Amino acid sequence: MKDKLKLGIPKGSLQQATINLFSRAGWKINVNGRSYFPEIDDPDIDCAICRAQEMSKHVESGTLDAGLTGRDWIAENQSDVHVVCELVYSKVSSRPARWVLAVAADSPYEKPEDLAGKTIATEMVGFTKRWFAQRGIDVEVEFSWGATEAKVVNRLADAIVEVTETESTIRAHNLRIIHELMQTNTQLIANHEAWKNPEKRTKLEHLALLLKGALRAEKLVGLKMNVPQSRVDGVMALLPSLKAPTVAHLYQSDWLSVETVVSVAEVRDLIPRLLAAGAEGILEYPLNKVL
Repeated sequence: MKDKLKLGIPKGSLQQATINLFSRAGWKINVNGRSYFPEIDDPDIDCAICRAQEMSKHVESGTLDAGLTGRDWIAENQSDVHVVCELVYSKVSSRPARWVLAVAADSPYEKPEDLAGKTIATEMVGFTKRWFAQRGIDVEVEFSWGATEAKVVNRLADAIVEVTETESTIRAHNLRIIHELMQTNTQLIANHEAWKNPEKRTKLEHLALLLKGALRAEKLVGLKMNVPQSRVDGVMALLPSLKAPTVAHLYQSDWLSVETVVSVAEVRDLIPRLLAAGAEGILEYPLNKVL
């Protein structure tokens, strides 16, 4: 019997974003109620739900062959795992998240050294202790069970180390960032023994390839249009492309069919310009994967 790949899916804020990413990559994951073992439409994979904070420990120990978790939690746990690939996605955006050192907006602290002898609240205790110790700054680091931003507001801590993508929660609590400790993104990690297994390694490499392709496709759309041959040069001059646009003659016509891939950020300004340049029948369509 073939040894299945035991894959950890992060529980919590990343769970749905991860399931959506797998769906775009070609794998359907179905979480049934409170079950910690979701179904996946791949006979070579068994899934388990696991907190991102603990994922790297379970992968390192071999309880799981592989899993998705943040670079931050690998660092916090000091886990010895193989990083298969980085996947920049999150519950909010496609930007890497940042762990930052923040203080009250009206506090006198301007840099990490100013916090010597002070108390810092964070969920990432081990990393924070090591970060300050490496810089010779003596601080008291306390674990925060949640609502970390409120610790400074309630004067339970002098500063916090917290993760942020947009800084909106930091600003909402009238806090001020004085230093960035690290950037983090989601990583597909594997146990070293699983990575040495040829079948499991091949499966993980296929996963990585298609997950990265799905993420790349999020930022792109396909465009297809008809262009009279007399105006094709003007249209082509406007078109960016991964390589070069595809051009085909329409049957028994002096019109051309032009197809290309463009950035989502460009398309809203590009389409009116293409119409003005002579393109007609413009079709915009989403992409699942770009490899």
